[in-house]
Amino acid sequence: MMGSVGGSVPGEQGLAVNRGHEGSLVFRCGRFCLELGRRTLVMGVLNLTPDSFSGDGIHGDPGRAVERAHELVEAGADILDIGGESTRPGSAIVDADLELRRVVPVLERLGELSVPISVDTRRAAVAQAALTAGASILNDISGLGEGPQLASLVAGAGAGVVLMHMQGTPQDMQRDPHYEDVVGQVATFLAARARAAREAGIGPESIVLDPGIGFGKTLEHNLALLAHLDALAEVGYPVLVGTSRKSFIGQLTGQPVETRLSGSLASVAVAIARGADIVRVHDVRETRQAVAVADAIVRGAR
Repeated sequence: MMGSVGGSVPGEQGLAVNRGHEGSLVFRCGRFCLELGRRTLVMGVLNLTPDSFSGDGIHGDPGRAVERAHELVEAGADILDIGGESTRPGSAIVDADLELRRVVPVLERLGELSVPISVDTRRAAVAQAALTAGASILNDISGLGEGPQLASLVAGAGAGVVLMHMQGTPQDMQRDPHYEDVVGQVATFLAARARAAREAGIGPESIVLDPGIGFGKTLEHNLALLAHLDALAEVGYPVLVGTSRKSFIGQLTGQPVETRLSGSLASVAVAIARGADIVRVHDVRETRQAVAVADAIVRGAR
């Protein structure tokens, strides 16, 4: 079922999320403090895998990966998201050693990048090595659900965390996803994971929520989540949305991955209108233009 918001949203009223001047949200991650609310932040994707669904993976060439990282920042990325394991539907499981060999050499060569680096992993060994090598955000598709060590690592490093919702695993999540109320269930799950993160010592100002577009969702589920993104924002934390080049855009437009930019930009604009604080994208330069227009309309930001 597509679902809508069933009953009250499971927010945490009175939540002590840190706020800057004039009520703007703050995302604290390592040595960085990012102000949210005035404008939407852009997270640029850097895939270090040979089998990325988006076809932009840089595999086995740390030098080129570092060049691409700087290109994304110069194009306007506020955050850089680095991943060494493909989590597309049906993807093969990658062992931690291989993931480490892909990610750590790139992080070590990036040094003191001018924007925070997020590591896209669900493994404690990779998270620990990445945080030591310079990452300041853990972007976890399991929502810290693969063991308590992940939360402890984030808390101990003073890092930020992106908690994502996923039904199933990347290997089986798209076989037959089902929800009675997709918006309500995703909001309830994310509220519970945020609560667990805080109990593990992660500050509320270091938590961001991601509904997991395309991760165990049908076209209808994805559209419902985007249409009711404001319900997820009511949980009490900033919201990150990743729609870039995803299959639901192909379903709607009939376009292959390499020609889904226009559809991706449309989904970004809608996400901003519905309350997204951060958008995760492959095409940073073009997205910054769409964000500038959407923010001027929605937030009055110029």
